[in-house]
Amino acid sequence: MSKIVKKLLEGASLSRRAAVLALAVAAVSVSTLPVAAPAFAQDKKDLKVGIISGEDEDVWRVVVAEAAKKGLTIETVVFNDYTQPNEALARGEVDANAFQHLPYLENQIKTHGYKIVPVGYTGVWPIGLYSKKHAKGAELPDGAVIGVPNDPSNEGRALRVLQNEGLIKLKDGTGILATIADISENPKKIEIKELDAGIVGRSIDDLDAAVVNTDWALKSGLTPENRIAQEPVDDNPYRNFIAVREESKDEPWVKPLVESYQNDAVKAEFDRVYKGTGISAY
Repeated sequence: MSKIVKKLLEGASLSRRAAVLALAVAAVSVSTLPVAAPAFAQDKKDLKVGIISGEDEDVWRVVVAEAAKKGLTIETVVFNDYTQPNEALARGEVDANAFQHLPYLENQIKTHGYKIVPVGYTGVWPIGLYSKKHAKGAELPDGAVIGVPNDPSNEGRALRVLQNEGLIKLKDGTGILATIADISENPKKIEIKELDAGIVGRSIDDLDAAVVNTDWALKSGLTPENRIAQEPVDDNPYRNFIAVREESKDEPWVKPLVESYQNDAVKAEFDRVYKGTGISAY
């Protein structure tokens, strides 16, 4: 065998050994690289958010515009009563909702077993006592008929407004879910009518007064001039919030969703729409 041929064969053998070694090193290197997690919920950019019909639709149009700047596309799903948005969220028909305060959610969780959590505050609407017949709570006559919302959280809230006005007294230790059964004193023998939250304000002409959620008061045509008493704003436990399913609370889209609401542009629209009856609460 000539020296030239021998060197060529040796070179080829070395090349093959080098190639095998290179492949082995490459295999080790690939095996030690971090494996990219599959992109599922963390890349979610299209969201459905449940809200209540009315003034909040105007506010959420601005939220949608702010979300677009963050790469989120929000579709608002509009409901006409308070019972539907949490059911839709629990079923996965919406990704989030924005309409409720904590006492209401806690009662819904107790009743239905929902796994829903708040992730960012929106606003607070101090509940008020309204009347077209009397100027002050103290002027309500004996036997006055007063309407209150009949859902557990808001009824307790309404009764506390009446207690603050000295019209009734609740039993000691009564929690926020008080009912008319928890009234211990009723010196004026007031008749309290439990009505649906959406109806109580519209029934004002047939009542001496009514405790009405502010958003429903606006829908019912009631004005601040009709409001003769109001719950305190400081340390109010009834701040509304954006809520999501518990399993979604740490998803990357949650923070930009909340930020799309909590900003100056949305606050300006909120103030325009609610005319001071609602207060930004973040």
